[in-house]
Amino acid sequence: MPYFSVIIPIYNKENFIESTLRSVLNQSFPDFELILVNDGSTDQSEAKIKQFSDERIRYYAIENGGASQARNFGIEKAEAPFITFIDADDFWYPNFLEEMAAAIARFPDKLIFSAGIEVETQKVVFPAQYSIEKLADLEVVNYFDASLKTTVICTSCAVFHNSVFEKVGYFDTTIRSGQDTDMWIRMGLEYPVVFSWKILARYVYDPNSLSKKREYLNQKMNFSKFETAEKTNPKLKKFIDLNLFSFAIRAKLINDKENFALYYQKMDRKKLSLKKQILLELPRIVLQFLVQFDLLLVNLKLRNSAF
Repeated sequence: MPYFSVIIPIYNKENFIESTLRSVLNQSFPDFELILVNDGSTDQSEAKIKQFSDERIRYYAIENGGASQARNFGIEKAEAPFITFIDADDFWYPNFLEEMAAAIARFPDKLIFSAGIEVETQKVVFPAQYSIEKLADLEVVNYFDASLKTTVICTSCAVFHNSVFEKVGYFDTTIRSGQDTDMWIRMGLEYPVVFSWKILARYVYDPNSLSKKREYLNQKMNFSKFETAEKTNPKLKKFIDLNLFSFAIRAKLINDKENFALYYQKMDRKKLSLKKQILLELPRIVLQFLVQFDLLLVNLKLRNSAF
């Protein structure tokens, strides 16, 4: 039995998948199986995959059903005690699995493990920023406290004991964009996270990904399922309000007045920072200018996070 099951959902990633696969197959910790789930790709992704020959690879082609369905399919096929995912356009540094195995050995009673990431745009690479103070290279954190800037559970840089999915369930296939956040909330309500500050993976920003497309804004996650938990968990409430703020800003940027009004009403705006309260009230044209200006600062390396 392998120690890790690595699951990669693939949909039209012919320009990225080779780099991603090499980053997995070149891991310094070799005890893993690699489950590739081709989610109905219509490009040359399959041809690129079949160039690789490794006994650890298990390849499946399924009808297109979205990333959640593909990940759930991989979970069902996984044979290892620990499950990890990597998106088909991201990549791991060679020591990712080795560092995760060491974290598991150090905290054998914990079930979720993650590490820092860096973000690659077309022009610049910058480290993600987290909302907690660093106390140790490897520490146990509360998911909601630690994820107010960037989530400490990144899909491409985390490991889960298989029992976690038995407890919290699988990815919600009704959500086309935001399914990761939905899953991490469910996990955060049940488990702490062992977090390594070492940057072990790179998230590659793909402007063509589904989560950037307007038609999927209406299919983002519904936070109402957590309303009961919010009442007794102020950390969760703060985390959800920040996500609602993000969705509201995106809705205003694409002139989606209906969804903007929905997110605007659901959040506790008085708990947001003054800056965020002001941004919510700005006209769309001003927001668009600020976003472009912020991206310019990032590309000039004058900022290390996007707007």
